[in-house]
Amino acid sequence: MRCIRSLACCLAAAVGLIALPHRATAAPALQKITFGLDWVAEAEYGGFYQAVATGIYKKYGLDVTIRQGGPEVNNAQLLLAGKLDFDITSNGFLAFNFVQQKIPFVAVAAMFQKDPDILLAHRSTGETSFAALKGKPIAISSDTRASWWLYLAHKYGYSDSQIRPYDFNLAPFFTNKNLAVQGYLTSEPFLVKQKTGHFPVVLRLDQAGFDGYAELIATSKKLIATDPSVVQRFVAASAAGWKSYLDGNPAPAFALIRKANPDMTAPLLKFGYDALKQNGIVDSGITKTMGIGAMTDARWKGFYTQMSDAGLYPKHFDYRAAFTLQFVDHKTPAKP
Repeated sequence: MRCIRSLACCLAAAVGLIALPHRATAAPALQKITFGLDWVAEAEYGGFYQAVATGIYKKYGLDVTIRQGGPEVNNAQLLLAGKLDFDITSNGFLAFNFVQQKIPFVAVAAMFQKDPDILLAHRSTGETSFAALKGKPIAISSDTRASWWLYLAHKYGYSDSQIRPYDFNLAPFFTNKNLAVQGYLTSEPFLVKQKTGHFPVVLRLDQAGFDGYAELIATSKKLIATDPSVVQRFVAASAAGWKSYLDGNPAPAFALIRKANPDMTAPLLKFGYDALKQNGIVDSGITKTMGIGAMTDARWKGFYTQMSDAGLYPKHFDYRAAFTLQFVDHKTPAKP
């Protein structure tokens, strides 16, 4: 009987041990990432803010801090100094400049399939095409003078004598009816209408044959070599954030954008958001099958050839050194 009781006690103890709950294990720590924008918080960065606001980055194991840019912020220097893990490189020109200047960064994804840069002109002048602006005053920034202005100058015969300084203030445009000015499809047309009651002439760079990607995500070659997983997760999570932003409810992103940039009004945010969607800036062409952020060698080669023909890059320039397709073109569109 004692043996039976002893056996029963042992069995009970064993069952008790099996029934004990496992100790809760701590969730793995999120990997901290600092991401720099090339301008202040606006609708055109909505996918990234959406990924923060809705926890998408956290689902990918990332704790992402977004730092705003602006005319006084040099993201390339911040990348070099290790202050940023990723940044927005505005266009393919800058990615090619990394190669020319031997700066060890590359583009890993293209969030904009179409470049939203524009020129604005007054309707009263009748200048409704890029060609019509030849010889007319055009206000552009110093960065633009060293990038897509060169393409327009080559194609339409513009000269540097046309250039007027631009400090991202539209006041000269409102006072000088003969002045054209650079802008962005998602903001300046709205600001002009708000001031004058009507939209200006909008000349889109992509419709002038300019075929470069825009809003490129760039990072260091070192990070790609040492931690490709974090690069892959950041690219995938960012694409998922953009998918959520464009196809779902953008309100979470809007709230964070306005918190970061109180000057951003709700109507301007909505205008920018609609402009992105209606013009297929983010999600068009190859993104329908390859996913948001996709790039192809053929598109990069075409852009290089276009710029080389314009005399902006040498004939034997290594355009492939400006980007990597390692983290995109997986033919699996991102899901939020």
